[in-house]
Amino acid sequence: MKKNNNFSKTHIEYVKKLKKDKYLIIFLRIFVLVAIIGLWELLTYTKVLDPFFVSSPSRIISQIGILAKNGTLFSHSWITLYETLIGFAIATVFGYLIAVVLWWNEKVRKTLEPYIVVLNSLPKIALGPVIILWVGAGTPAIILMCVLICIVITTMSMLSAFMSVEEGKILLLKSMHASKFQILWKLVLPNSMREFISVLKINVGMSWVGSIMGEYLTSKAGLGYLIVYGGQIFKIDLVMSATVILCILAFGMYYLVSLLEKKYKY
Repeated sequence: MKKNNNFSKTHIEYVKKLKKDKYLIIFLRIFVLVAIIGLWELLTYTKVLDPFFVSSPSRIISQIGILAKNGTLFSHSWITLYETLIGFAIATVFGYLIAVVLWWNEKVRKTLEPYIVVLNSLPKIALGPVIILWVGAGTPAIILMCVLICIVITTMSMLSAFMSVEEGKILLLKSMHASKFQILWKLVLPNSMREFISVLKINVGMSWVGSIMGEYLTSKAGLGYLIVYGGQIFKIDLVMSATVILCILAFGMYYLVSLLEKKYKY
C-alpha cells in the first residue's frame, strides 16, 4: 500500500538540510577531538612538549590500562560516581522543594532571599574544615560539599522560573476559583520544565565540582584522590588519566539529562 506524501518539496528539502547539518556537526565534533588528540600525541612524540609535564594520549591510555588491570580504576571511579550521584539527587530534590516553599509563601521568600544570595556567594571550599567537624571526614563530608554547591543554584534558578509565570494566567485561574495548589500543579510547575532541565544540566557539572573539591579536602579514595596523589608524586600520567575518566563520567551524566530533555520536549 502506497503512503500518501502530503509534504511539499520545500519541506522535504528543509528536513534533508536539517539532517545534513546534524551529521555535519557530529562529524566536526569528532574531527576536532581527534585533531586535538593527534596534535597532542605528535607534539609529545617529537619532544616539542615534555610528556613529563603534559603526559600524552598514549601514556594516558597505558595508565588507564594499568588502573583497570589492578582494579583501581573501577573502585575509585565508583566511589566518586556514587558521591556525585547522591549529592546531585539530594541537592536537586531539596533545592526544588525549597523553591516551591519560597514561591508559596511570600513572607518566607522575602525573609530568606538575602540569606540565600549570601550563601550562594560564599566560597564553599572555605566551609571545608567546618563540614569535616560537622559530619566527619570521608564520604559524608564530600556529599555535603556537593549538596552545598548545587542546592542554592537549584533553589534560585527554580524560584526565578516560578516567579516568571505570567501574572495574567494566574489571575485567569484565580477567576475560575482555582486553589493555590491547583495553580502550582497545573500552571507553575509545567511552565518551569524548561528551566528544570537547564538546572539539571548545570547541576551535572557542579555536582562533579563539589565531589572533587570534597575529595581534595578529605578522601582516601576516588578520582579526586588520584589527582591529588598523582600531583604529590609528580606522576602526571595518573593525574591526566583520572581527569579523562572524570570527563567521560560527567559526559555520561550530561547525556542522560539530554535524553530526558528529548523525552519531555516542550
